[in-house]
Amino acid sequence: MKEYWDLFYTFCKLGAFTFGGGYAMLPLIEKEIVEKHKWATQEEIMDYYAVAQCTPGIIAVNVATFVGYYRKHILGGIIATIGVVFPSIIIILVIASLLQNYSSLAVVQHALSGIRVAVCVLILNAVVKLWKSGIQDRYGAVIFAIVLLIASFTGVPTVAIVVSAAFAGFLKVKFTKETSDQ
Repeated sequence: MKEYWDLFYTFCKLGAFTFGGGYAMLPLIEKEIVEKHKWATQEEIMDYYAVAQCTPGIIAVNVATFVGYYRKHILGGIIATIGVVFPSIIIILVIASLLQNYSSLAVVQHALSGIRVAVCVLILNAVVKLWKSGIQDRYGAVIFAIVLLIASFTGVPTVAIVVSAAFAGFLKVKFTKETSDQ
């Protein structure tokens, strides 16, 4: 029972104290899941991010579901998922009831502008961490550059891009292994 509570409380905390969506949450997810609780390794959490990006839904919810399922199967996945969305539901209800009355105030507009800037920094921090752990060599940098160009300048679906990048990684391992075997 304690581990279920830990899952709920940890993801509830993440849901309550991180703003800006899934990418802004990544550094805090890593700190809680990898460093503090040791529920996953750095490599596993990177895999969770990759799979969460390919599946429908919010990345933080998907990661919570994966971690909860990994720890305590279906009930753990459900509890972790409820934990991460619970604060958002409460916060949205409160903000929606207040924003209607106060959204035109200059102080509210300035506060929202400041929050947007802070979220950009949090997302940039997540990108830097993902870059450091995800791009290990020149081949990875080339895949990154190609994916960046395709994602930025075409309408290719995200799933197709991720599957293609996975296939490119598979080919690298296959040909590198065959070359080293000879």
